[in-house]
Amino acid sequence: MTTLILASASPARLDVLRAAGLDPLVAVSGVDEDAILAGLLDAEPEARIRALAEAKADAVVQVLLAGGLPENPAPAVVVVGCDSMLLIDGELQGKPADAEQATLRWRQMAGRDGVLLTGHAVRRVAGGELLATASATRSSVVRMGRPTDTELAAYIATGEPLTVAGALTIDRFGGWFVDGVDGDPSNVLGISLPLTRELLSRVGVSVVDLWRSP
Repeated sequence: MTTLILASASPARLDVLRAAGLDPLVAVSGVDEDAILAGLLDAEPEARIRALAEAKADAVVQVLLAGGLPENPAPAVVVVGCDSMLLIDGELQGKPADAEQATLRWRQMAGRDGVLLTGHAVRRVAGGELLATASATRSSVVRMGRPTDTELAAYIATGEPLTVAGALTIDRFGGWFVDGVDGDPSNVLGISLPLTRELLSRVGVSVVDLWRSP
């Protein structure tokens, strides 16, 4: 048996995994994302996002190796770390700081295309050792709609844009204002199921062995 740990506080990522048949434990890494990004100013956007995911996964692995979570682990543990940001006009955008920034971002990107980048990092631990690692970044193009001023104000008022990368999502209120997605939709939700399956395979784990029992 293998215990799956999601190294992310994102409810959306947890919802995606649960809907896909998994029941991961959640361990928030607490890494300083701003500090990590500040040290990678010259790196490509894909590398910066991947580094964030790796830092989250590695922080949880260190807790595991020190005898921390979970209380009753299976013989093997797989940690999955993710981080997402929107790339538009060459700038990476995470969660907006406040409603004013979310409004400005939407006015900037309305009617345009942005690239949602999600870094993924998978770590397999067993017997008190880190046995295998894999990481990659997946991108999806998001084609934004043009909400009216009234619609945008109502959307910002829900508070949802303040909790997600790029101030948008496709599966809740924000779905009304996204015209389409080119690429993997689950990636826009914060975790690409196809890429996660591939990375799990790289560390020697089949995703079907992680599915909950019917």
